[in-house]
Amino acid sequence: MATEHGRDDAVRVTVVYSPAPREVREWAVVLPPGATVRQAVMASGLPRLLTGEQLAQCVAGVWARKASWEQPLRDRDRVEVYRELRVDPKVARRERFRGQGARAAGLFARRRPGAKPGY
Repeated sequence: MATEHGRDDAVRVTVVYSPAPREVREWAVVLPPGATVRQAVMASGLPRLLTGEQLAQCVAGVWARKASWEQPLRDRDRVEVYRELRVDPKVARRERFRGQGARAAGLFARRRPGAKPGY
């Protein structure tokens, strides 16, 4: 899949995956012209980290925009592989708000002493 690094027509991309919060794995990959998102992911080190089933459940994107696995890549693209979320962000926010209480969370949580409510 990968070509030699000196070719002018090669497509150089970065493949990025986050296996856990605050943890990012990154691979620089050199591919032939017309390479797809799938080819970039397979040429990276990601297949060694995930099983085939886990990889099949992932969604890919290019520069934070959802992309199909067959989308052709351009030079210097950033291919991002997204894992499935374990918790819906809206549900997590509601749970945090419930735990903190209405007075300790939100826009007006840090009022100046003596200030009117809501300011």
